[in-house]
Amino acid sequence: MRTRIVFKPVEILVVEDSKGDIGLIEEGFEDAKIGNILHIVEDGEEAIAFLRGEGQFSGSPRPDIILLDLNLPKKDGREVLEEVKSDDELKNIPIVVLTTSKAEEDVLRSYNLHANAYITKPVDFDQFLNVVKSIENFWLEIVKLPSK
Repeated sequence: MRTRIVFKPVEILVVEDSKGDIGLIEEGFEDAKIGNILHIVEDGEEAIAFLRGEGQFSGSPRPDIILLDLNLPKKDGREVLEEVKSDDELKNIPIVVLTTSKAEEDVLRSYNLHANAYITKPVDFDQFLNVVKSIENFWLEIVKLPSK
């Protein structure tokens, strides 16, 4: 008798308002060797609604990891990070801040709010794709993510 192990796809919530960056993130993850499902929301209010399964996001899956931009409309990424990490139901979801900000105060504040990683988006197309692939490699292949 042979046993076949079937892996559940990794659920990734991308919180990003730049259409161009969303396209690069999608392209980077399309090449992934493991199954993943990208859920994309474009502002902080949608992110919180998705995570809580509210409104149009009723029945949304719990993400295994969140890629979070800091500079978002309606509710910025710092507020989302603070809200998620202070919620007992959500706080163990790893959050990777993926943003254009290189400001030391943003880096420090993000880690003080318990971000799991802080990555500055490169401007160059190929470097951006390399960053996305590195995230995929590290967070989805090497790191053991928490069970739900």
